[in-house]
Amino acid sequence: MINKRWSSAALLGLLAATTLAGPASARADDDQAEPVAEPPRVQLVLDVSGSMRATDIDGRSRISVAQQAFGEVVDALPDETQLGIRVLGATYKSQDKQQGCRDTQQIVPVGPVDRAKAKAAVATLRPTGFTPVGLALREAAKDLGTGTTARRIVLITDGEDTCAPPDPCQVARELAAQGTTLVVDTLGLAPDEKVRKQLLCIAAATGGTYTAANSADDLTDRLKQLVDRARDTYATTPAKVDGTDVCDGAPLLSPGVYTDRETFSEHRWYRVPVRPGQELRASVSIALDRPINPDHGVLLRATATDGRELVRGVDAGSGRTDVVSAGLRWSATEDDDAERDEDATPSPTASATPAVTTVCLVVSNMFSPQAGTAKDPGMPVELTVDVVAASPAPDGPDLGRGWVLLLLLTLAGLLTGLVTGLLTRWWVATWREN
Repeated sequence: MINKRWSSAALLGLLAATTLAGPASARADDDQAEPVAEPPRVQLVLDVSGSMRATDIDGRSRISVAQQAFGEVVDALPDETQLGIRVLGATYKSQDKQQGCRDTQQIVPVGPVDRAKAKAAVATLRPTGFTPVGLALREAAKDLGTGTTARRIVLITDGEDTCAPPDPCQVARELAAQGTTLVVDTLGLAPDEKVRKQLLCIAAATGGTYTAANSADDLTDRLKQLVDRARDTYATTPAKVDGTDVCDGAPLLSPGVYTDRETFSEHRWYRVPVRPGQELRASVSIALDRPINPDHGVLLRATATDGRELVRGVDAGSGRTDVVSAGLRWSATEDDDAERDEDATPSPTASATPAVTTVCLVVSNMFSPQAGTAKDPGMPVELTVDVVAASPAPDGPDLGRGWVLLLLLTLAGLLTGLVTGLLTRWWVATWREN
């Protein structure tokens, strides 16, 4: 995604990334050893369908420009990056669409790269068949596997999918809904509006970017940037959690980053335990991965378990951004009368520790779909939760209460009137003399 999606990272920067585990209490113990960081993993997916023979990029064929870009990217590849290459439409030459739409192969497995073999595999490709983009994306996600870090797919194509179903945009939404932090970036090699809309949809659904490559240099530079970005954006995957439609029985969250899905105009509930003297900090970002009507918003509220609202954060959008975010802060106090929840007590010696307030977090959206927009799966939600020592704002000056405040205001009024009268008499006297 673009614009505000990456600015929402500032809200999510409330936390340091550590291991996440399960929705019921999704944070591991503080003294648990940090996992060994996995290397960034990238899969390049290249369209080798018949249309790639067109010679409209700097007077060269689209496939030759793509092959040159691949070669330069492989040469400049950071040693720690694990790279794979998958192609589509590269082998089947006949006209049987059913068979041609299964034409996708991984020619370089994801892992440490043998540069010579990778470049040789790409150099021998010749434009051939159909364009099964949706199937290739689904298989590319399988190639990357699962793990604790983000995965990245870079799709390079000059045409829209000619084999749907599966629809590539719907496939991208399904992959995003799996909560594996899979990002798909798209590069378009043809100035076609249908292609542009499809590639934008794929990228938006997974938090990726779309770029139109109008020259060989554009393609090479952008491809290098996207491969390098895998090192910058790879991080611990948020824990997948399923919010409920009421606070009672909602998942109990520890400090961490979570991912969920929310349909149009839905409310998703979660619970967070907060002790006296602690401050709850929470933020939510909802990605607008499909066409919706303008004038929308997201609301994040903290309530007591009896329904009383404690604090809220809200943000509204006009349709010019692809992420809407909101945040809030709330401090627990000793005299807080919110209901306590036995599930929120992490220790059997709870009687010796301060009472725990169970705060209900509810994420709501005010989105309405445009005509023909799919409602399932829901919109991607990323929720950040942290509980820290309370940091109340400094007290303002105390002007007193009751009769003391009334006397102070009376004296201030008399003094103001006296000074104003003296200044007025002086000004009138001076004006008459002149």
